[in-house]
Amino acid sequence: MTMTEERPHVIRHAKGKRPEFYDTPGLDAAMSMIMVLANEMCVLRDRLDSAERVAKASGLDLAAGIETLELDQDALEAREQRRQDFLKRLFSIQLKDADEAAQAQTAALYNETIADIAQQ
Repeated sequence: MTMTEERPHVIRHAKGKRPEFYDTPGLDAAMSMIMVLANEMCVLRDRLDSAERVAKASGLDLAAGIETLELDQDALEAREQRRQDFLKRLFSIQLKDADEAAQAQTAALYNETIADIAQQ
């Protein structure tokens, strides 16, 4: 595979049970999401700082340029792809849980659940 070829999209999840640190249901997932957001904010701030420093050294008014920037379709699509990738990372635990739940569903389990409900 060369550097210009795209890798096939594969959803990968770590196998096994995740460690849990909090007794409150959902708190571990929330903390994971918060940490992803904190990481993204740190990277974003570092990149913005770098851009501001490069612009200042070049005598550019970066703030005015940003205010008047009009993006073309390719730039909008690139931003949307980055946004979708970010959301996948942010919700990775929930996506893994949903994938595991979907794989656990069988016709027999469904019919058993319906039978249990019908008896009540």
